[in-house]
Amino acid sequence: MGTIITGRANPQIKNIMRLTKKPDERRKQGIFLVEGVRMYEEAPPEQITEVWVSQSFLKKEENQNRLAGRDYREVSDDIFKRISDTQTPQGILCMVRRPRYELSDLTDAGPAHLLLLEDIRDPGNLGTMFRTAEGAGATGVIMNQTCADLFSPKTIRSTMGSVFRVPFYITEDLRAVVRELKQKKITVYAAHLNGNKCYDTFDYREGCGFLIGNEGAGLKEETAALADEYLRIPMEGSLESLNAAMAAGILMYEVNRQRR
Repeated sequence: MGTIITGRANPQIKNIMRLTKKPDERRKQGIFLVEGVRMYEEAPPEQITEVWVSQSFLKKEENQNRLAGRDYREVSDDIFKRISDTQTPQGILCMVRRPRYELSDLTDAGPAHLLLLEDIRDPGNLGTMFRTAEGAGATGVIMNQTCADLFSPKTIRSTMGSVFRVPFYITEDLRAVVRELKQKKITVYAAHLNGNKCYDTFDYREGCGFLIGNEGAGLKEETAALADEYLRIPMEGSLESLNAAMAAGILMYEVNRQRR
């Protein structure tokens, strides 16, 4: 509301550009960006710090209704295309405060059901894992810092809003976290080529977590060695492994099946 921003030199526009492109800036400010009507509606209102919309977006009455009662900044269509990270911008972008979780938030509310990620590099895979974790009822996702940036625009889009509802914990030392989980009596399984037991032969009704490694290299041996059990997903044909997000989904939904 108020003056329409049309200049590229505007300090706030420059800040949005930095938040779009620079992970360090997102971490420093504790802010990330979400785009589109669905993500605006999915974001918890108390976490939204600013809303930016294009002139074209405001021409539709339904969009004006969406913004009822909320402050927003209006920019020209040209400027919105510049700050958008999508090829076909919907005309609404939000600055969102990054949520904070403690490890106990993921482990202590009923039987834990965790995804433990090491060096997952593909933003689409990471986002899909969050969506699947929500669908399967996982209690949280733990990842090391060399995974893809959870708050990059591409990863955020891939989560389809699950990032707002699935607790997560990002750690500098995944192995230390695995040791801590085992002290909490949470059984840790590694999806591993050396696994000789099929994933559906285990009992997951008590606290459990699944280690999933890098898309190409798999888990580091030092990390895999900490698992209580190795497991495998049977495959026909000549395949050695599945896409990391697919494997994670199969395992999480087996937990869901058993607990139902």
